[in-house]
Amino acid sequence: MTDTLFEIVHEDDELLVVNKPADLVCHPTKGDEYSSLISRVRLHLGKAAGAHMINRLDRETTGIVLLAKRDEAAKELRRLWEGGIVQKSYDAIVCGHVGPDFGTIDEPLGRDEASPVAIKDCVRADGRAAQTDFTLAKRFERDEGNFSLLQVRPRTGRKHQIRIHLAHIGYPIVGDKLYGHDEDCYLALVERRLTGEQRRALLLPCHALHASELTFVWRGREWRFEVKPEAWFAEFYGD
Repeated sequence: MTDTLFEIVHEDDELLVVNKPADLVCHPTKGDEYSSLISRVRLHLGKAAGAHMINRLDRETTGIVLLAKRDEAAKELRRLWEGGIVQKSYDAIVCGHVGPDFGTIDEPLGRDEASPVAIKDCVRADGRAAQTDFTLAKRFERDEGNFSLLQVRPRTGRKHQIRIHLAHIGYPIVGDKLYGHDEDCYLALVERRLTGEQRRALLLPCHALHASELTFVWRGREWRFEVKPEAWFAEFYGD
């Protein structure tokens, strides 16, 4: 049963760490019991068990999600996240050959009031402070053009932060329907009218962003978790 729900990275009496698959929302939906990560967690733990999601990922983003099984552990871990002392690392495949080998994007983020997409944010002067560090891992070419694999470390945790920041400097994430293309790609997906031409332009069925590492100090020890991306992600850059 567990193999069909998610990959377990770590589990003990207090914690459950999973590798969230692509195209799966974290929160409950109106779908069946497999339609969200938290509902799958409840299947794994048993409906009577409690589960507190400490971090969340966008639907198409893969990688590490940490859950606490007990209330006290959840409170302690959430304080760590709120304190901004948790180290998070992501792998991102972006369009184009990124020029610098490393850098920091320091741009405030807020609601994109010009967009018909309610959840869309953007860089705006009166937004909330947001900083994202990136390091170049690999530049590569494919028939479709030039691309780069980046290791990204967000210093803050704003909504869609990595996706917005990378698109803002001219290197959108491959497959990003909201920030990497005409936003009609996103609307078409939601409205179930995405065309074959739009799918081909996206290059990948889901955007190429993977939460690869998570490190924090809790209860007197360092915890570090690491997971590899899914096959479609790794195959795109030739790993």
